[in-house]
Amino acid sequence: MKLNTIKYILLSSAFLFSGCSKYLDHEPDMRAQINTVDKVKRLIASAYPGRNSLAMAETYSDNVEDKAVGDLYQPVPALYEWKDVIGDDTDSPTAYWNACYEAIAAANHALDAIEKSDFGDEVLPYKGEALVARAYCHFMLANYFAKVFDPKSGASNDSPGIPYVKEPETVLIKNYDRGTVKSTYDNIRQDLEEGLALLDKGEGLWDVPKYHFTPEAAHAFATRFYLFTGEWQKVVDNANKIFGGNFAGKLIPYNSTFKTLGFESVRTEFAKAEQPYNLLINETYSGYQRWWNNRYAMGINVFQNIYNGMTAAGAKLYNFGVSYGAPHYTTYLWKEFWYVTNPTANTGFPMLMVPVLITDEALLNRAEAYTELGNANGALADLNLFASNRINNYNPSTHAVTVAKSKEFFGVANEKDALIETTLQFKQIGFMSMGLRWFDIIRKGITVRHNMIGNDERETFLELKPEDPRRVFQIPQEAKLAGVELNPR
Repeated sequence: MKLNTIKYILLSSAFLFSGCSKYLDHEPDMRAQINTVDKVKRLIASAYPGRNSLAMAETYSDNVEDKAVGDLYQPVPALYEWKDVIGDDTDSPTAYWNACYEAIAAANHALDAIEKSDFGDEVLPYKGEALVARAYCHFMLANYFAKVFDPKSGASNDSPGIPYVKEPETVLIKNYDRGTVKSTYDNIRQDLEEGLALLDKGEGLWDVPKYHFTPEAAHAFATRFYLFTGEWQKVVDNANKIFGGNFAGKLIPYNSTFKTLGFESVRTEFAKAEQPYNLLINETYSGYQRWWNNRYAMGINVFQNIYNGMTAAGAKLYNFGVSYGAPHYTTYLWKEFWYVTNPTANTGFPMLMVPVLITDEALLNRAEAYTELGNANGALADLNLFASNRINNYNPSTHAVTVAKSKEFFGVANEKDALIETTLQFKQIGFMSMGLRWFDIIRKGITVRHNMIGNDERETFLELKPEDPRRVFQIPQEAKLAGVELNPR
């Protein structure tokens, strides 16, 4: 955990923070001391959320099921039924909301210091980092707590967005306007594009680059953003600025290096900053890695039929799923480390290093964009690069993705539909437990079905359809103190 020298008064300060915070036990306001580029640099290190959204994204998605047995750790049971979660417990939506606005506050104080000081051109890459970090946090919040952006300018773009905070807080409680989804996205775009232009001049400035928005990480985020806005050429252009667009040897090495390692070694290696596929890693307070035995998680159906199911390539993707005894399964990628607060009592917090931007996602984002642009050959090249890295004993003569195989597998006649479905399938399996499936669910209007097993062992199903208001996470109740309008229910 990173501890800072500044305690920010911001939107989320009205939420009565407790527990693990980056802003505990320090002077309340030292902004006047941000008078060097080095201090700006160290401040921006806090412009990243100290919580993750893995539990909320995965449990809302179709990557989980009711196993009929298991623990009932909150907020998982409520999330599984798409109910509003009250409180800011670890891994709750409120905890993530608060963490994002904490990070935004750090970015805003850094940007304010840059604006008011004459640091010269040396500070510009750090300004770029702060702008992109601010854009990223607002983007993540928007896609959980507001309706999904409609690139065809649908009515959802006029619905409430999320408060876009651009200035440091000077009062304890301030009223905030949510604006619209469109205005939120306009602000994200402005920060992202201005930040990218500055970051591209700043290679090699960070001591541990993978914990910062380097140019590569920022362009990876841009591929995600432009996928939502439907700007396909910009997705391709930004992907091509990551390693020159050549992802060979830069993807998660499932069927090569990882295949030779034991499970524990894979968990250790997966989130390392030295790995080329990790473009941005967040250090987060989280218990997500402990929830394999929760009743609502990966069970035998998800494990067998999705995670280990057949793909359009004609083979299963190689993975590291582990059973703790049926029906409890896990991807076994996440490794907890313990942040000690009292060595004598061995008390502290469970922490998780989370790769939030990876090359594999950028590659498949480009594959989808190529498909939308009518470049089937480009899409197939990306899909086959991914497949060659994930299928055990990959043989291009039998495992290559083709339009014909994809059409047959998904039962569609259209080339575009077939390749999009293949891309979405690769992403769901390839990024299982990484929290990315939710983005495709809301972008593509995918209905989510959750089974429910009663005490009499009868199975029924709940559905979350595209227009269901529960697809939008509820704004934290405490936000009403800042005048933030709650989402309809």
